[in-house]
Amino acid sequence: MSNCAIAIHGGAGTILRTSMTPEKEKAYLVGLKESLTAGYEILKGGGTSMDAVIASVVAMENNPLFNAGVGAVFTHDGGHEQDACICDGATKNVGAVAAVKRVKSPITLARLVLEKSPHVLLAGDGAEKFAVANGMELVADQSYFDTDFRRKQLEFALAKEKKDATAHTQLDHSDDNENSKMGTVGAVAVDEYGNVAAATSTGGMTNKRHGRIGDTPMIGAGTYADNKTCAVSATGVGEYIMRGMVSYDISALMEYKGLSLSEAADVVVMEKFFELGGSGGVIAIDRQGNIAMPFNCKGMYRGSMLADGTIELGIFDDRG
Repeated sequence: MSNCAIAIHGGAGTILRTSMTPEKEKAYLVGLKESLTAGYEILKGGGTSMDAVIASVVAMENNPLFNAGVGAVFTHDGGHEQDACICDGATKNVGAVAAVKRVKSPITLARLVLEKSPHVLLAGDGAEKFAVANGMELVADQSYFDTDFRRKQLEFALAKEKKDATAHTQLDHSDDNENSKMGTVGAVAVDEYGNVAAATSTGGMTNKRHGRIGDTPMIGAGTYADNKTCAVSATGVGEYIMRGMVSYDISALMEYKGLSLSEAADVVVMEKFFELGGSGGVIAIDRQGNIAMPFNCKGMYRGSMLADGTIELGIFDDRG
């Protein structure tokens, strides 16, 4: 498998040991490992990086712990609007969807857009009509995505907003409804052919209004891949990720300044993105199988797996 490798994230933010039970921590680690394994098995069998990142992201979309697919956060109106994007580093072809409401696997639809549509990004009802026209079955009702945990987050946000009309509370991945956590999922991989790919999927932000769309489906912001440089999936405050073009900026520093993957990722996440006011992190991989996973907040659900099966999982900020 030479330099084959894969990395994933399940969101970033104020993730503290003190606010997480051992049982919940174990559940997250199990979920991360399952996602990594799903992608790794494809790479191990000679599959492509595109197939690998899809498999890893679908595993997290199907896990109610993560803010994508089942377990997606609620909008202000009590529904769900989800975004996803996939990018092929070999061709730089992209497929993305935004504000879809009844798509079981947004990342699967994003790939369908890449393969079957002349367009890059489809949104809302049009994206769902495209899904049905191409054989995808929609969930019968949005309640498929509901979880009690996410509903409580919305109730907390609405109650806080009612007390303070100027507070537009947007919570994502919080265990105690007070810590703001960015709950996007993503995967990046390189296959035995030297091709990189990136995929990202999200339910967005709790209590979001007016059809808000974040960075995830915006190519170069939340998702980017180019064989010349790297593949990147970002997680964090989407408004700042979009302003900083975080994923593309990492690639550009590698291409035009000759920085290594880790150098470029650190400059963008720990300096430029942070100075802009952004909180979050990225996972990134290059054709040599090097991996970078910097984050400028208290934690990021993350993991990586190398060609020899070496696996690393993490949640908290253990950098000292």
